[in-house]
Amino acid sequence: MKQSSQTRAQQRPSTWWYIWQLTKYKPWLYSAFGLMEILIFGVFPQMTGFVIQAFFNQLTGEAHTGFSLIALAAFLVAIAVGRGAAFFTDVFLYFTFQYTVTALLRRNIFDVILRRPGAQAVPESPGEAVSRFRDDAVELAWFMSEMLIVFGFGFFAIVALIVMLRINLTITLVVFIPLSIVVLIANFAQNKITQYRQASRKATSKVTDFVGELFGAVQAVKVAGAEERSIYHLQKINETRRKASLKDVLFTQVLDSAFRNTANLFTGLILLTAGSAMQAGNFSVGDLALFVYYLTWVTDFSAIIGEKIGWFKRLGVSIDRMDHLLQGEPPQELVADTPIYLGKTLPEVPYVPKTAADELQTLDVHNLTYRFSSTGRGIEGIDLHINRGEFYVITGRVGSGKSTLLQALLGLLPPQSGEVYWNGSLVTDPGEFFVPPHSAYTPQVPLLFSQTLKENILLGYPEDQANLQETIRMAVLEEDLAEIPGGLAAKVGAKGVKLSGGQRQRTAAARMFVRNASLMVFDDISSALDVETEQKLWERIFTYQKTATCLVVSHRKTALQRADQIMILKEGKIEAVGRLPDLLQTSVEMQKLWHGDLD
Repeated sequence: MKQSSQTRAQQRPSTWWYIWQLTKYKPWLYSAFGLMEILIFGVFPQMTGFVIQAFFNQLTGEAHTGFSLIALAAFLVAIAVGRGAAFFTDVFLYFTFQYTVTALLRRNIFDVILRRPGAQAVPESPGEAVSRFRDDAVELAWFMSEMLIVFGFGFFAIVALIVMLRINLTITLVVFIPLSIVVLIANFAQNKITQYRQASRKATSKVTDFVGELFGAVQAVKVAGAEERSIYHLQKINETRRKASLKDVLFTQVLDSAFRNTANLFTGLILLTAGSAMQAGNFSVGDLALFVYYLTWVTDFSAIIGEKIGWFKRLGVSIDRMDHLLQGEPPQELVADTPIYLGKTLPEVPYVPKTAADELQTLDVHNLTYRFSSTGRGIEGIDLHINRGEFYVITGRVGSGKSTLLQALLGLLPPQSGEVYWNGSLVTDPGEFFVPPHSAYTPQVPLLFSQTLKENILLGYPEDQANLQETIRMAVLEEDLAEIPGGLAAKVGAKGVKLSGGQRQRTAAARMFVRNASLMVFDDISSALDVETEQKLWERIFTYQKTATCLVVSHRKTALQRADQIMILKEGKIEAVGRLPDLLQTSVEMQKLWHGDLD
């Protein structure tokens, strides 16, 4: 039984563990980036402070450094030039590191999703998953990038503390008091920080999800006359998102204001204390200039510390959300060391040719069972045997478990029991095995991408290995292509919206045919086809592929008449198996299906 999200969040490694693992991914990159931050926010500012102290001491004659005022001014210019050069390097490293970490997180999440059973790949809606891919991965990479500023300021603060303690203990303590107050405020507010960030992310995900579904269902919305209601609902959830985001941002800004103003309140006290020390002759003008200079940096450091503490609390929310997409996989999967190709040529996807070993001779299924936990419906105890070249049809009433059977067989749903044998050998991982060249599958509602017709058919398959003309004829698409402007180069729109239902199904069939798989699995593919087109489809399959083996879900008479074997499902169990003439004589369920006499 899977852990709940809350329990898993409590048991996952600490946020610092994830940061450390990602730091080790490109240690040289992160180290070089950190060095630039220390130079920019630590070393060069300290050098500037010492020059300013020497400049004012030299100007007032209170101390002599051995350098002229012109030389000290030249030092300031040289420091500024050096800091500018470091900034340019830092910007390059900043974005390189951030994009690398973001790409790594997204790649690892996507890898886990693709390795899961297809029907359960994403725990929530696609829009929710997109929100986690887009926002939460960026959040972690961004925090790691910005966190190095703390190290730069920290280096500055340590050196400043040593220098100031040597000059005046009392004023130094006053300078660093705001830092402790900022930390206390941040810790006190951590629960609210987490609460507001969770609400903001959740509301944003709902908007993303609905917009994605709305774009993919334009026709359905128009047919239902639901445009105004859809817009109203979008406005409603957008308003919820606006309020949640406003609370999140406002609370963050209030904290930031508190951090900065806490430090600013001590500025006057520091100046008053310094004035008294100067009157007593214990504090030079150069010392005052140095302390005022330090004051700005230490004040910013206090605010940055408070901001990063608050950010760190919010970061835990983002990690929990990404961890949820792993769906029980070890946390190491999220930060696994895998190649990322930024600015490099992507490796070629290897073409795996079909061999004699990939040919299907027999397919056997024993005691296959899968029931949905939410409804208890599904399939139970399914056995089937298919020989090479057979046309095997699964039929039954709506909800009898036909699509569930195909998905469990192909590993798109994780079977709760049962064994599958390919040519007598046990298939241990159906999800990995039942892909081309072993098997190809066309679902009941095929998914097309908003690319060209050719790209939807090939989907990365090498064009020089594909016989597109033969594939198009097998899918009965040649007449449609002649009427579609642009032919194979025509854009099909989001989810194939520019095509009819039958054209979408036949395009998905062409995608399957082009791969020349040993077993072709159709889930009610002819439901949107007229009788003549469906008959052509089955005839051409066996014309072009003499030994084609087909496993078909269908209730259409054309398919049932052609079938070598028919399995009738009823309430998730096998009702009968046989040829159509025999079943029409012996099976009451087959008789009702054939005559459409279903109560």
